[in-house]
Amino acid sequence: MDIQLIEGEFSNSEAVALILKMIEVKIKFHESKICKSDQEEDIKSRENKIKKLQKSLDNIRSFLNSKTDGVRMRASIHIE
Repeated sequence: MDIQLIEGEFSNSEAVALILKMIEVKIKFHESKICKSDQEEDIKSRENKIKKLQKSLDNIRSFLNSKTDGVRMRASIHIE
């Protein structure tokens, strides 16, 4: 089963805003799991995932700031 989340052309600022919201949701998910976990290994793993998401956001912001025109984005979830 597939769920189409994003499909279309966006301005750079729209793309950043959309990606930011999606990453914020994922970070909040990991933060909530950290609060409920008492296993240090799980906490460190989730903290690393959060850092990677933040780094990805920085990279996409830099990429989009260097572009002068809009972007085409497509995102879906594939469930098996």
